[in-house]
Amino acid sequence: MYFTGIIIAVSTFLTIGIWHPIVIKTEYHWGTRPWIIYLIIGLLCIIAALFIENTIVSAIVGVFGASALWGIGELFSQKKRVQKGWFPMNPKRRKEYPAIDKNETLCPIHHGKSIYAIEDEDNTATSR
Repeated sequence: MYFTGIIIAVSTFLTIGIWHPIVIKTEYHWGTRPWIIYLIIGLLCIIAALFIENTIVSAIVGVFGASALWGIGELFSQKKRVQKGWFPMNPKRRKEYPAIDKNETLCPIHHGKSIYAIEDEDNTATSR
């Protein structure tokens, strides 16, 4: 039997699970400023994975690097989650959290508007 796939799957699951609290704690203590550290870690891990001969180790290092890069976006989304009141705000950095519109979304595709606010605009435009 071959366990390579299972080992990589479990490692991927654990890596993503590790990055989730890292992002939350990073945003709480330092805000979004450390995104460059996430970028450096991610790129170094992905480059290192290219030179690691062992399939399992290469996959784990690559997944760790990809998770670090994904964490950049999550770091900025976490700031919005804090602004919406979904996560606790660091009282020492209160001035870094401007008020946020209740209809603002975490998705960058909708340009800061909730899909519900976009639907409301569409309904208003068609009813005129």
